[in-house]
Amino acid sequence: MICRLDNIKLKIGESEQKLLQIAKKKLPSIKRFSIIKKSLDARDKGNIFWVYSIAFSDEDEEAGRTFEKLANPPKAAVIGSGPAGIFCALRLIEHGIAPVIVERGEKVEERKQTIQKFFDSRILNTNSNVQFGEGGAGTFSDGKLNTQTHDGFNKDVLNIFAKFGAPEEVAYLNKPHVGSDKLFTVLQNIRKFIEERGGEYLFNTQVTGLTKSGERLKSLVVKDTKSGIERELFVDCAVLAIGHSARDTFEMLYKSGISMEAREFALGVRVEHLASEIGRAQYGKSFAALPMADYKLVSHAHERTVFTFCMCPGGVVIPSASEEGGVVTNGMSLYKRNGENSNSALMVQMKKEDFGADDLFAGMRFQREIERRAYAVGGKNYSAPVQLYGDFANDKVSSGFKSVKPSYCAGVTFAPLSEVLPNVTVSALKAAIPDMDRRLKGFASPDAVLTGVETRFSSPVKIIRGVSGESVSLKGLYPCGEGSGYSGGITSSAADGLKTAEKIFENFKTH
Repeated sequence: MICRLDNIKLKIGESEQKLLQIAKKKLPSIKRFSIIKKSLDARDKGNIFWVYSIAFSDEDEEAGRTFEKLANPPKAAVIGSGPAGIFCALRLIEHGIAPVIVERGEKVEERKQTIQKFFDSRILNTNSNVQFGEGGAGTFSDGKLNTQTHDGFNKDVLNIFAKFGAPEEVAYLNKPHVGSDKLFTVLQNIRKFIEERGGEYLFNTQVTGLTKSGERLKSLVVKDTKSGIERELFVDCAVLAIGHSARDTFEMLYKSGISMEAREFALGVRVEHLASEIGRAQYGKSFAALPMADYKLVSHAHERTVFTFCMCPGGVVIPSASEEGGVVTNGMSLYKRNGENSNSALMVQMKKEDFGADDLFAGMRFQREIERRAYAVGGKNYSAPVQLYGDFANDKVSSGFKSVKPSYCAGVTFAPLSEVLPNVTVSALKAAIPDMDRRLKGFASPDAVLTGVETRFSSPVKIIRGVSGESVSLKGLYPCGEGSGYSGGITSSAADGLKTAEKIFENFKTH
């Protein structure tokens, strides 16, 4: 007998053992029990509680899932080891296809040291940084696994994360997160699994070209980023999971005749508040007994939509440049989310008319120009331009911090953000922040710190694929994930990786 109970409410501080007791009242001989959903109901600040769904059974453990394997697997490469790339590789392994993963950056152990060197000394490695390297940009974020998509593969993604060392609750929390500190271990576990089953990683290796045989992909031209030596890697298929920041790779693909189109995107700043004030605004007096409070806000007070993105409770703002001479910000938090501040990207929707649709890479150049302005205004040393919200609203240059101290570790410079951001972005932020304050009291605190700039919300181009999952202009090349314009965030990118692997399996199964 398999049972499920929903809408079980527990008070803050009540033990989850009570859930098992409730289950045993309905089915005394339980052999399997699991929490399948957990969310916080804070609509009434005077009566906050956890809401659960549970499943239990008196039957033995279910048999594990099996995957059909190919008798003659193709030679496959996965370009990029972010969520799309490694989840694609994992599913290919399940189907008996052992891929080569080509990653321009370093393995995560080395990458951590390289990034810390950038944080401390501002020496940037343009091939291994917050954007490039094992795990992709998501490694140095928060590991947020919530998504707005309703893809059937999302549950697979959560279960796979838990299987490889993420906290067990990511499989059932309403807003799951791993934390950057725990992601490091997850990535190493995934790498070990892939290598033990015949997969191979080529770190510090960048794809610099493609060769074709008729209308099919023949090989990848790959370069060792340390020695500069190039060689040819012959493959039957390759997955393009390159992330949103591989600008040089986008240009190479265009020169190789790969069909692409320009995309609109968003840009803005990071906004920081005291985590305690966000908690108090969301939960009232109970905030200290609850997990760090998050938020998600959208404003239509301006003609351009403004929204928060990648909110990091108890997190920090980090330097995230991948090109010399540009300042880029991102948010990161660890599993415990116990930092003094909370931050979020505060994004304004850009349109093609803002950056010009004269060619495919107009948006990419626009992003780069904003990053270079921030670099110049910040002092040309990767310090970030900052402004208190109260001063930003009144067109004043800030002269000192108040209750909120910036967490950006490469140094900050007081500067008017209006010298960095497009005029439409500035006016939209000025309209949106007071509007958002109506829904989250204190969001428009004059002490809040705005740090510029957040430009890597999404890819400025889309690599076109057909119903087979392949590029419409080259058979055997499979655009995938955020960099190809088919996802946004860790979960949807990982899900797209799983789907792409299934496409490859089906295509070669029929060969």
